Amino acid sequence: MLTIFIIPFLVLCYLIGSIPVGLLIVKLSTGRDIRHVESGRTGGTNAMRAAGFWAGLLTAILDILKSAVCVWLAQIWFSENIWIEIFAPILAILGHNYSIFLVERNETGRLRLRGGAGGAPCVGGSFGLWAPSILIIVPMGALILYFIGYASIATLSIAFLSTIIFAYRAWIGISPWQYAMYGLISAVLLIWALRPNIRRLLSGNERLVGYRAKK
Repeated sequence: MLTIFIIPFLVLCYLIGSIPVGLLIVKLSTGRDIRHVESGRTGGTNAMRAAGFWAGLLTAILDILKSAVCVWLAQIWFSENIWIEIFAPILAILGHNYSIFLVERNETGRLRLRGGAGGAPCVGGSFGLWAPSILIIVPMGALILYFIGYASIATLSIAFLSTIIFAYRAWIGISPWQYAMYGLISAVLLIWALRPNIRRLLSGNERLVGYRAKK
């Protein structure tokens, strides 16, 4: 496919990622605005806080699919360009974290884009690149969330697990090395989105969940 179509395709991936699934599900099920609940993010974790387990689960699944669909479209339309396969889910993560549909002004009057932290679409990108990765990433992320007790660390682990999986597969020669770059770039995006959480972690004020919260 001609190079002229690459930029419009990546913009499409950003727009797909920008769909605020969590906001829509919480609004339809409870009438609440998820942006005014807890962290104010639109991902599955905050949707669960705002509207319960099933709303959070559905949000997470659809956020995963947003990114996976972008990978699958890239594989269909740009089958000979591995970098497009990688940047398609990256743009979906960017759209999820900074949605063009969630523009607002902050306390100082400056425009900002709201969204999630990027964990679910990061899973979706890995799922699109290699479907069995979800059988490793999701259970490991859930264990980290339950036993370590910090949602931010569990979210960050998704990108690092993706990097490890694809680096290993590249090392044994069954996956392109560029797939590991997807994990690294995703990690940078997730770290940037989770800066407030990281600051709270360093100061010892981050909210505990799971086993440690019960203890």
